[in-house]
Amino acid sequence: MKLISVNVGEKRTLQKGDKWVTTGIFKFPASGRVRIGELGLEGDVIMDAKHHGGPDQAVYVYGEADYAWWREQLGRDLPPGIFGENLTISELESASFNVGDVLLVGEVKLQVTAPRIPCSDFAARMDDLQWVKKFRAAERPGLYCRVLQEGFVQAGDSVTVEKYEGETLSLVQMYRDHYQSEKDKALLQRHLAAPVSIRTRRKMEDELQKHFDPK
Repeated sequence: MKLISVNVGEKRTLQKGDKWVTTGIFKFPASGRVRIGELGLEGDVIMDAKHHGGPDQAVYVYGEADYAWWREQLGRDLPPGIFGENLTISELESASFNVGDVLLVGEVKLQVTAPRIPCSDFAARMDDLQWVKKFRAAERPGLYCRVLQEGFVQAGDSVTVEKYEGETLSLVQMYRDHYQSEKDKALLQRHLAAPVSIRTRRKMEDELQKHFDPK
């Protein structure tokens, strides 16, 4: 696999219904090398820190295999970065990954922590009121990653994958579980056994304590 594009976010306004919001979802290919640190790409804009960014969602990755599927479904061009991803990678299909899998991209080592959950900003960016529903149904969520090794990346870098050998679950299963309103104890424990994102871990720990281990 190869790194097709390195995409850095710009601060822009976006119309959502009858209001305007400031967002960092507009990401565009950068030229040359870009440094990736613990919190993501140098110069990348994150506006909604409650739901985006942070050490466990530092880098968002989307694959050309998933993009090709979407182009066929939508019947239009989808340039790298339009989904708000930081790294666009050839051949990559997000449904084939497990939580904990590692991507080696140029000098950088990334670990998969969570799927991307579509939001209203994403729907507005795609100019499609049904986008959240469509993206959920497609089960091609892309990969949120933490940074295990910092460094520089640039378009054309080789990309390799190291499968996680510890206890884990598939990214698609984690995606489906997110939408499951009633989560039993086994499901919560399965998530907590995997190297999931800190946001997911805190949410699952709270649910486990509230419903199954009350003090």
